[in-house]
Amino acid sequence: MLERRALILLVSCFAVPAQAGLFSDDEARKQIQQVEGRVLKLEERVPVLEERVLKLEDAARQHTKSSMDLQGQIEALNTEIRKLRGQNEELAHGLQDAEKREKDFYVDLDTRLRHFESLEEAAAAEKAAKAALPVVVDTDDPAAENRAFETAYGLFKSGNHADAVNVFQAFINKHPESAHLPNAHYWLGNAQFELKDYKIALGTYQGLLKAFPDTPKAAEVLFNIAGCQQELKQNAEARKTLKQLVAKYPASEAAAKAKKLLTTAR
Repeated sequence: MLERRALILLVSCFAVPAQAGLFSDDEARKQIQQVEGRVLKLEERVPVLEERVLKLEDAARQHTKSSMDLQGQIEALNTEIRKLRGQNEELAHGLQDAEKREKDFYVDLDTRLRHFESLEEAAAAEKAAKAALPVVVDTDDPAAENRAFETAYGLFKSGNHADAVNVFQAFINKHPESAHLPNAHYWLGNAQFELKDYKIALGTYQGLLKAFPDTPKAAEVLFNIAGCQQELKQNAEARKTLKQLVAKYPASEAAAKAKKLLTTAR
């Protein structure tokens, strides 16, 4: 600061003699004092300006540091978000796998239970059939006749088709005049069909219609005959049988199924 004032005074000293011819000493001193006043005012403002510059520089440094810190935090958050998304996808995939395994487990369990239930029902029906066979063979009692038919039918419903065939045949041989005879032939043919004995089943159905042409199951019997013919590759005969069924029993449920087969086979 003193250096600046000395420089100003020195300049003033050189400037005053140069103007001595124009101004008096008082006027020169007055001008010098004015210049010194201006210099003092400028010098007073310099620390303030320097302080402001320092503050601005510090603020700029702080802003730069804050920006860099913020950018680092943003990048860290983005990394964490990507990591969480990956974990979420893994959890979702794991949940789907767990649900599928659980579903497969219950399906397998249900299948096994049904299989055991079928075996138990078949065993019970077979036991009942064996117990009832002597009745079928040795007596003509109506109650025993009904039980024998029900036993054979129970074997068929439980899926024991081989034993059902034997018991139905024994029933037909023992009770040729039974009111159950048409139904016995019908279910005998169905059991043979389930055993894939299509040729034998075809003969059973045809014999049923020949012996009992007015049976209420005539439409179903014709439909089953067509089924046997299809399995035996007798396609022309099968179509003929289906057309006969539609013409003779147009309002039956079997006729509706026959129409659908005829339309599909075109």
